[in-house]
Amino acid sequence: MDIKVMLWTTGVAFLIAVILGPLFIPFLRRLKFGQAIRQEGPQSHQKKSGTPTMGGMIFLAALTITTLKFSDLSFSTYLLLFVTLGYGLVGFLDDYIKVALKRNLGLKARQKLLGQIILGVALYIVMNYAGLIDMKINIPLIDTPLNLGFFYLPFLVLMVIGMSNAVNLTDGLDGLAAGTTAIAFGSYAILAWWTSNMEVAIFCAAMVGALLGFLVFNVNPAKVFMGDTGSLALGGALATVAILTKTEIYVFLIGGVFVAEVLSVILQVISFQTFGRRIFKMSPLHHHFELIGWSEWRVVGTFWTVGLLLAVGSLALYLKP
Repeated sequence: MDIKVMLWTTGVAFLIAVILGPLFIPFLRRLKFGQAIRQEGPQSHQKKSGTPTMGGMIFLAALTITTLKFSDLSFSTYLLLFVTLGYGLVGFLDDYIKVALKRNLGLKARQKLLGQIILGVALYIVMNYAGLIDMKINIPLIDTPLNLGFFYLPFLVLMVIGMSNAVNLTDGLDGLAAGTTAIAFGSYAILAWWTSNMEVAIFCAAMVGALLGFLVFNVNPAKVFMGDTGSLALGGALATVAILTKTEIYVFLIGGVFVAEVLSVILQVISFQTFGRRIFKMSPLHHHFELIGWSEWRVVGTFWTVGLLLAVGSLALYLKP
């Protein structure tokens, strides 16, 4: 019965997103909420200038409606929606400043980081108040959990911030972030169902459907971009799901594509500032493959495949007898 509910949740979320797309995209066009493309990015991307952004509101609306409809509205449900929509709000403010106020960089870095920190600390406080905080983390292939004690607070905050920014960095090609996160949430839907954490499973199932519906309009050539509104929300949600299922380390395996994107940026900066040389033609990593001649479809398809293999491998590792 639980599987049927999850499938219904995914299907309804997909339909809502597909219905909302044709209503929302023209609205964004009328408001002239078009994406400005960075001049320092690949020149092939300049043709995407003006494509409506802030489309993350499409799948966030589908997610919220479907989760509230099919879940039992437990504490975990509200917590997941709070973090997801909270990070979505930070991203919305960033997008709004970029496209409506015509400030290309959006929120200042410290303003965005402050909002992310506040939400991360709020997540810890609320979970601690509800008695859901466990200072131990489970490490793959090791039977005894590692007790972080007081250090679990900074670990949790850094994890949520890191994952939200990792998905944000991944959102650079049509369908790339939406597809890889759909795969990650799909694996977590299975993991949560397996561990009888049905409220998290329903949330993940709703997210998968909402993202697949959004992909109808986001695959190349994209009719709409998710913007920071969507990417920050997705990363925050993925980290929170990992925290609630006590798979904090596994999220770095399931979301290995996002980790690789972040590492490519970090390594590029360190190499250039230290040695004056670049490791990659351009970071994040997906741009490197574009600049060595891969088509956008090939990059996205390859990253989706890698994400799927990582998700399947991580599930096999977690569910091993």
